[in-house]
Amino acid sequence: MDLRGKKVIVTGGVSGLGRSIVEKLLVKDAAVSVFDVNAEGLKSLKAENGSVTCFECDVSDHHHVVSAIAQYRNTFGSPDVLIKNSGILYSAPLVRITETGTERHDVAAWNKVLAADLNSVFYMTACVVEAMITTRTRGVIVNVSSVAASGNAGQSAYSAAKAGVNALTATWAKELGTQGIRVVAVAPGYADTLSTHKALSDALLQDVVKRVPLRRLAKPEEIADGVISIVENDFFNGKVLQLDGGMVL
Repeated sequence: MDLRGKKVIVTGGVSGLGRSIVEKLLVKDAAVSVFDVNAEGLKSLKAENGSVTCFECDVSDHHHVVSAIAQYRNTFGSPDVLIKNSGILYSAPLVRITETGTERHDVAAWNKVLAADLNSVFYMTACVVEAMITTRTRGVIVNVSSVAASGNAGQSAYSAAKAGVNALTATWAKELGTQGIRVVAVAPGYADTLSTHKALSDALLQDVVKRVPLRRLAKPEEIADGVISIVENDFFNGKVLQLDGGMVL
């Protein structure tokens, strides 16, 4: 796909990896729209990049997604590309041993992570694919997964969500290929972003780096390059591109 003039939605595009993806798309002359819950961040993004269209939307809320996509379609029609990047990184063991006994994984945290990292993928993709099929748009859906999809100790909810994302990528690719819609994913290792540093202690980050043969975290722009490459390659479909520096969990 030649991205020049293509209409692209990026969720979670205000900061971190999402922001790097937006910047790469702008260089490619794509028409970029960002869906994000961070209202102040959207204002700053718009001020810095006037060509970007911003939609305040909590993609973990089905009603918000339906409303925002309806607004998008009324203005722009169907997008050509959806990059589902938004999500939260959360770490907690299934059962924690404390000085006073045991503590189970918090149920509210489990539900929040699944809503942000898995449900949102379903909500956004269903609405966007409906628009693509209605307008016979031969588009691309990109899911941002994680190396944790293979199972990472201390990340029950996050790993489960990302494993689900990988399964949906394969499932939807099989369903939608005959409609001319590709569904692909990128699975980054740990990237040098604010969300990573917030979610992991310095000790855990040092352990992560030790398990990466390159002995460093990924740069957000390196992951963004991977996203752009699988959008542009019209024969990449139904697969997950691992961008983890050779890390093995």
